[in-house]
Amino acid sequence: MKKAISYLVKYGIPLVIGVGLMYFLYKNVDIDSMMETLKTDVNYWWFLPVAIVSILSHVFRALRWRLQLKAIDVKPSFSAVLNSIFGTYVVNLAFPRLGEVWRCGYIANRQKASVTQVMGSMVADRLSDTVTVLLLTLVTFLLAQSAFGKFFDAYPQMKENFLNIASDGRIWIGAAVLIIALGWLMVMKTENKIIKKIQLMARNLWEGFYAITKMDGKWMFLLYTILIWGCYFLQLYLACQAFSFTNGLTVLAVLVMFVLSSIGMGVPTNGGLGSWHVAIIFGLSIYGVGVFSPSNFDPRASAFAMLVWGFQTVLLIILGIYAFTSMAIDRNRIESGKTVVDTTNDEIQL
Repeated sequence: MKKAISYLVKYGIPLVIGVGLMYFLYKNVDIDSMMETLKTDVNYWWFLPVAIVSILSHVFRALRWRLQLKAIDVKPSFSAVLNSIFGTYVVNLAFPRLGEVWRCGYIANRQKASVTQVMGSMVADRLSDTVTVLLLTLVTFLLAQSAFGKFFDAYPQMKENFLNIASDGRIWIGAAVLIIALGWLMVMKTENKIIKKIQLMARNLWEGFYAITKMDGKWMFLLYTILIWGCYFLQLYLACQAFSFTNGLTVLAVLVMFVLSSIGMGVPTNGGLGSWHVAIIFGLSIYGVGVFSPSNFDPRASAFAMLVWGFQTVLLIILGIYAFTSMAIDRNRIESGKTVVDTTNDEIQL
């Protein structure tokens, strides 16, 4: 019973949130107008370069994570790491946040490595993304102050809500207490087996994370990070070129949409279901494509969000199918001795 409730909380609630957001967004949209937009206002050829750039972002992410894995003496083949990246995203579509755990388990099992150390490298991988999003958010909000100012002048209640949340001392006090409690838990001396196990896992996670500071290729890590996020931005910019009502948007306007959508992806829903759409429609409304109102969402903005998210989702599913097929072949080669996995050096194909 407890296990069933745990699964419901982990995977049921994100789905409910995503579906609820989609209902909130599209219940009052003129579907006929939205479909007309998809028929007449879109040049679908632009989605070919979108797909290419999307795949490149996964390639760069695999190259970056492989650098981190080598720093903890885990040396899988590039194809194995790339398959794990493809697989991560398709798993996240069904089970939010489980994809990261799955990819660590896959690589650790394949290479006979410590799962928690591999997870530590993944934590560093994700933390670098978080820092990147924070930096992009800061820079973008500074550059786009006038656009946000005009938007919030038009929606004063929304501005007041944001300010109330940001100035709520209870949130900051609660966060500080949580950090202090976690720190004390990690350093306290105890004979409790459960706490000791948690502390051991934390140390292994830290070792995997700390490896980024001593690994070879720090500059390559930075370069891959820039390339990953450059590809993410370029995907959205190219998608904007496909629509007649967004192909005139400035780079700054697309950057605002990109940052908002990146923040939206932080909401634990299935592949950004609903949360990504809200962020994009909000971003478009700042630059005059419709209004951000539950009773009057613009069918063009709604069509944009639906098509771009849907295309990316289908692409992830296709890449996931490829990845799991490739992994099955790889597993058979290892079991038959055609691929020799050496845990200290790069593996050998026979």
